[in-house]
Amino acid sequence: MATLGLIGSGHIGGTLARLAVDAGLDVVLSNSRGPQTLSDLVDELGPRARAATPAQAAAAGDWVVVTIPVGAIGTVPQEPLVGKTVIDTGNYFPPRDGTIPELETRELTDSEVLQRHLAEAHVVKAFNNINYKHLRALPRPVDAADRTALPIAGNDPGAKKQAAELISLLGYDSVDMGPLTESWRSQLGTPVFCAPYAVTKDNQYRTQPAAPASAAEVGAALASARR
Repeated sequence: MATLGLIGSGHIGGTLARLAVDAGLDVVLSNSRGPQTLSDLVDELGPRARAATPAQAAAAGDWVVVTIPVGAIGTVPQEPLVGKTVIDTGNYFPPRDGTIPELETRELTDSEVLQRHLAEAHVVKAFNNINYKHLRALPRPVDAADRTALPIAGNDPGAKKQAAELISLLGYDSVDMGPLTESWRSQLGTPVFCAPYAVTKDNQYRTQPAAPASAAEVGAALASARR
């Protein structure tokens, strides 16, 4: 059985763990505070889930999701991720992350910063533009008319294909927004950031119920993004 490794187990990480268990995947969770702090979540998820260190989660995962603050990218283990598809959910937020010069000048995207740190892995941006409550509410079967789409970006076609396979297993379609240089299109403040997945389709998404967003809707929002 395939395994999802999680480096970070907060709102998005915990939600992805729940979706993965629902999809029949094994899950290895980790965070910066130690496996013992994840016992309640592991108990909730059941026998398919276990807690480990970040390095152990990285080694165990067929896919590995990095879902931590961008300012903590330097803590991500490198060696166990060599050759792997690494899914990055991060959004740069200076009040939390501190000022990162390459991101301030837009020389790099935050996923490119992670790719630079993980030079021998294959980073794919995904799951960064949807509220965790909506992420939990919107999975649908492959043939559902109201299946929701999520944008992805990456430099390696094989890794993007593998990421899209995971996303599909979890109940979503994918829209390819290009290489990591284009991943800014799904970042905080862009048209595709969270709003499409709420009933009101606006910046009140935090207080609104979930609503499906088709691939066409997501693609149009990505195309309309401006820096």
